[in-house]
Amino acid sequence: MNFLNTASINAMLVSGLIGAVGLTGLVGFVQTVHASGNAAIAKTNPYDDLADAVMDIDQALAQARADKVPVLLVFGANWCGDCKILSAALHSGTVAPMIARDFKVVKVNVGRFDKNLAVVEKYAVPLKKGIPAIVIVSAENVVLYATKAGELADARKMGDVGIYEFFKKISVATKAKVSPEALSPKL
Repeated sequence: MNFLNTASINAMLVSGLIGAVGLTGLVGFVQTVHASGNAAIAKTNPYDDLADAVMDIDQALAQARADKVPVLLVFGANWCGDCKILSAALHSGTVAPMIARDFKVVKVNVGRFDKNLAVVEKYAVPLKKGIPAIVIVSAENVVLYATKAGELADARKMGDVGIYEFFKKISVATKAKVSPEALSPKL
């Protein structure tokens, strides 16, 4: 019996595509698939392994001073499901318009708890309580709020509505310059 292996199947598919759409069409198709793949990777890997967190924070602080808004630091990692859920919510969930309006956002990749440790230490982020964790700082880099007990470590269970409610209280509290706990004993 003559079995087809993956390479021969792929070769037949590619030659069939070249015949059907021509080489130029195939190149365009491959470029589109590649670009789509990068977008998918960006969504599944929201924390940039090559980012300079200190530089990103400095740039966000400068923008925050100009826009008169605080900076939201989101500490997480690409392997963390809750971090991915929170990132998606901040980018395109119910809370996204509020976050875009009220904060400059910097994602800080903590890797496997071995990256950006100086930043983690500077802002006293309790990684042992879980990630994602957040710190909100004023445009002058003064801590206004920080998760201390893993409040977002169950982002999957919180869902879009729970994440929205959490940030709504945080946003109101930071604008009013009061403790979020003063607004609700749940936080």
